[in-house]
Parts: sequence; C-alpha cells; structure tokens
Amino acid sequence: MTLIFKDWLRSIGRFLADKYRRRVLLLAVLCLIALVEFFALGLARRTFVFYTVDNGKVTVEDRLLKRASSREGNLTRYVEEALLGPVAPDLLPLFPRETRLGSLLFRDGVVYADLSPEAVLPPEEGGVVVDSFRTLNEGILRNFSFVRDVRFFISGNAAYVDGFRL
Repeated sequence: MTLIFKDWLRSIGRFLADKYRRRVLLLAVLCLIALVEFFALGLARRTFVFYTVDNGKVTVEDRLLKRASSREGNLTRYVEEALLGPVAPDLLPLFPRETRLGSLLFRDGVVYADLSPEAVLPPEEGGVVVDSFRTLNEGILRNFSFVRDVRFFISGNAAYVDGFRL
C-alpha cells in the first residue's frame, strides 16, 4: 500500500514540476471554486445607477445581488438596494435615507412601486426629486428587460409632477 502511495506522490511531483502545468492547474482550481460559489450562493450581477448632484451626471455602480425565485422578488431587491444608496462614500443617494419600499407589484410588464412619504423630499445631501425618480425608473428599465413601464406611488397615491406621470 505504501508503495502505491509513494508512486502516486512521485507522479504528482513530476506533474507539478512543470511551471506551465502548475499555473493551468491553479487556474482550473480557481475557476472551479468560483463556479461552485456562484451556484451555491445564487448571486447575479446587476447594475445599479445613482445620480450625483455634484457632477450633474449619472454614475454606474455594480453590486452582487442574490437571486430571488421570482421576477417580482428580483425587482423588490433591486429597488430596496437602490433606496439604500450607493456604496461609494463620494456618491449621493437618490432619495432621503429614511425612504422605504412599502410594496412592489409586477403585472403584465408593469412595475407598481409604492414608496414611503419621505420619497417626495429632496435628499439632505442635495438633489432633485424628479431626477431621482427618473434615474430609478431608468435603472429598472435598463436592468430588467421584461419590464415595459414603471409606475411610482407615494403612500398609495400616484406620483405626478405637473401632469407628467413618473
């Protein structure tokens, strides 16, 4: 038994003696670990869009988001993450920090999102409320190709600005 074990160790040593084989083996092991982690955790990369007032431009931020079992669940997680604000400390949030998602419904390609009353207030750090809603709207449409339209509600009331539906 020990002879077989010693022979096996020698063959592994000869295989790993070559620098190219060692690198390919390490790369294969890393790919295997990444694949197992991906399927075990069920993470999917989604793009989150945040509006910065300082530069007056839209900044894109990527985050790993755990998959939900339904489209509605994925949309809910996306909106909740967007309401939390950006991870980068130099970016400004879209909405005030107290803003919460009351409910979200996805039917026939339309997302109905009911936000807390704090959503109508501009963030303390600065920003325009209409731009925040437009940015969240575009982020949903950009990240979820199956969504045709997004309708926002504030405490059950439809969000309108001068006759324009958000």
